[in-house]
Amino acid sequence: MLAAGAVLVVLLAWAAWTLTRLRRLAGRVAQAWTVLDTQLQRRAGLAEELARNYPGALGEERAARLGAAAAEARAPASGDREAAENALGAQLRELPADLPGVPAALQNDLTGTATRVALARRFFNDAVRDTRALRRRRLTRLLRVHASRPVPRFFDIDDRLHDAGTGADSARRTGR
Repeated sequence: MLAAGAVLVVLLAWAAWTLTRLRRLAGRVAQAWTVLDTQLQRRAGLAEELARNYPGALGEERAARLGAAAAEARAPASGDREAAENALGAQLRELPADLPGVPAALQNDLTGTATRVALARRFFNDAVRDTRALRRRRLTRLLRVHASRPVPRFFDIDDRLHDAGTGADSARRTGR
């Protein structure tokens, strides 16, 4: 009887620790999403500004495509945020490394934001991975700890800064 009581106490302590850990991870996921969403919105805003204010440097057709992709990324009509962000990222990667007539500050801000998007996505996906790993454990599933909460999804977008090419344009961008 004493051994069963000890096992029950250990099991309850473990369940309490796991629940606390899952709550902290849920907070980490929420905070990481807020940062990621902020960076994605900032990138879309900078792309819109570039398309709206400098169509001559981009070319009218490219500026229109970039503006449409940025607007779609801010509020995806299809509801598929990842596809909209991928489309915007593709448009940004197609831009030449040097845009004459566009302030260097805007170009640097756009590049810096793209880097921050990649980092924020990595932090978000790490938090999701940790949460999913803890929720997949056998005892966690058996005791249904945190079972009423939705399982977070990874946010998978292509956040490369430039196309992986072998041409002179690619070499110029990487400094080789």
